[in-house]
Amino acid sequence: MQTVLITGASTGIGYHAAVTLKAAGYRVFATARKTQDVTRLIAQGFESVQLDLSSTASITAAVAHIIQLTDGKIDVLFNNGAYGQPGAVEDLPTDALRVQFETNVFGWHELTTQIIPLMRANGRGRIIQNSSVLGLVTMKYRGAYNASKFALEGLTDTLRLELLDSPIKVSLIEPGPIVSQFRANALSAFQANIDIENSIHSADYQQQISRLGKKDVSNQFTLGPEAVTKALIHAIESKNPKVRYYVTFPTYLFALLKRILPFRVLDKILAKSG
Repeated sequence: MQTVLITGASTGIGYHAAVTLKAAGYRVFATARKTQDVTRLIAQGFESVQLDLSSTASITAAVAHIIQLTDGKIDVLFNNGAYGQPGAVEDLPTDALRVQFETNVFGWHELTTQIIPLMRANGRGRIIQNSSVLGLVTMKYRGAYNASKFALEGLTDTLRLELLDSPIKVSLIEPGPIVSQFRANALSAFQANIDIENSIHSADYQQQISRLGKKDVSNQFTLGPEAVTKALIHAIESKNPKVRYYVTFPTYLFALLKRILPFRVLDKILAKSG
């Protein structure tokens, strides 16, 4: 039985992946940042551990606990826990950008570097990073999140090169819009850290608030979390997993447009998107 460690497993993509992999016979450690979510996951029959990606102590404690329970055997790491900090770059407090990177980049890096020695010792391993279409292209008012995903893509591509001669395989999943709690969490971060009323972008911000506040997803290209889980399972089980898994039509489209269009033309399209 393979052991899978999933971050951000309380809702959305991470939760769906945990449920599906557990049902398929994997030993799943469904981690979450909040203690109440850990309690709920345990009540649902999961092995769950608190893991806050913005805390070195939390990451180290979680890994140590899982090592103790599995005798050091972690076969798959699915880095998924992340959030979005909306706001124009000129309105973005630098501290808010730091916090975005702590969770979306630095925490992933720290967790991954603690897991790699275990995978080397066990002679196998899969590291799967849940990135985003916004790791391929950028959109307005998502500068912090764009930057974190671009950084993640660079780190992951480098890691893959450095592990080519090892038994560890590395993949990126790049979803577009997926049904999850992402919008609600992003709205909270937006309202907490951006001076919306006094910004030159205040009129546009009202549209962003409306978009993030919608409970019902109206975008025809939005898929359920099962689309990501399907890619995840292939990345885990295939003898030759893909380097990148595009999920949703917008990811395929923007990846193609980035290759074939001049930058200024692509900028005009992206400026009108989202």
